[in-house]
Amino acid sequence: MENEEIERQLVELIATDRIDIPISSMSGKLKRKKPKLAKSIYLEKAYSGERVFARMDEEDSSKARGMKEGVALFKEQYPGYGEKLQMLIDEQRKYRDISLVYGMQPGKLIPAQDYLAVMKSLGFSPATAEGLYPELIDISRKLSKKREEAERSILIRQVI
Repeated sequence: MENEEIERQLVELIATDRIDIPISSMSGKLKRKKPKLAKSIYLEKAYSGERVFARMDEEDSSKARGMKEGVALFKEQYPGYGEKLQMLIDEQRKYRDISLVYGMQPGKLIPAQDYLAVMKSLGFSPATAEGLYPELIDISRKLSKKREEAERSILIRQVI
């Protein structure tokens, strides 16, 4: 009985790993594609189309560097240089994030052919894309209902 359980668990692990590899690969392709697409969209002002909307959003932020203890010790040992170092670090922490905020107009949908085109660009054959599309869109809709997100954003660049 114990060997059967180990066998079942190992088979599940291997099957999970084998499914993870192509899904992770496609996920990586999509994650690399989104910033490129977002950066190619230039908006001087907010856009509100028939089906979609977008706007540029700027936000000031501070980025922590995780070196507080080391800098504190350095400032203690070398007070003059420590203050100069702290000024340089503080200067580098100040960024302005520029993001593209986007989404769908209420009640509007993206046609299947647009989704199929993206799937084909990932390497799916037309037949495979058409076969997977209904399942993927169903999962996507279920997940989006749980998130209740009307808009999404993607970081385009950081400006000091």
